Amino acid sequence: MDHLIDEKRTEQIIKFLNSLNINSKRFVEIINKKDQFIIRTFNEALTHSSAKKKFNYEKLEFFGDAVLRLSASDFIERTYKNMSVGNRSELRSQLVSDEWLTELGKKIFIEKVIVKGPKAIGDENSKDTIIAETSEALIGAIYKCFNSIIEVNIWLDNFWKKDAELYLKAPHKYNAKSALQEWCQSQGYDLPIYKIHEVSQNHGDPKRFSCEIYLNGSKEAYSFGHSHKKAEKNAATILIEKIFQENHT
Repeated sequence: MDHLIDEKRTEQIIKFLNSLNINSKRFVEIINKKDQFIIRTFNEALTHSSAKKKFNYEKLEFFGDAVLRLSASDFIERTYKNMSVGNRSELRSQLVSDEWLTELGKKIFIEKVIVKGPKAIGDENSKDTIIAETSEALIGAIYKCFNSIIEVNIWLDNFWKKDAELYLKAPHKYNAKSALQEWCQSQGYDLPIYKIHEVSQNHGDPKRFSCEIYLNGSKEAYSFGHSHKKAEKNAATILIEKIFQENHT
């Protein structure tokens, strides 16, 4: 039955949770007690819908989205007390983005403990999305264990301290399309035109799509990506970095 977690899976989950190194005595204690509610909660968070199990990560991902935003807001309030509301909103959008969640999931090697169905296992194109969604569900599960955000903050603060500083040093790199649009408007230019071409039909190919950016009819940058969105972002990042360097030399 789906609600019964076998010993092998239980040990895998406990080992993974201990590897997160959450500096909380009660977190460590409750994990190692092998409480069935706790184990079931984390097993649910680490089970993809493609596995066709009765319980999967979808509800905890939905819940984790709200927890993540609250935790990020709390981190910003504690760390940047004098930051304007507008800048707080921009910083938070980076700290809760799908890309940030994907990177978090990769850092903690979450993919090794995700239960997937055969189709998802072989789908490289959805790999990063699954990692991001599962990471969000994991955050929701940590909150659920204590009905408290304390452990979530203890854990995520360690990542956010570094990532927030990197973003604040060069925000144009992290939201390149918006930064490019704002720059064009400030210069009186038309909005940038993105032209996408499919180069390869292989799913997961990092150069599947190419993107060219035109400003006032002139091609200014190009790049590649595994999706339309990624190709556009990569090209915009190249161009905004070029503009930034020209304006600071």
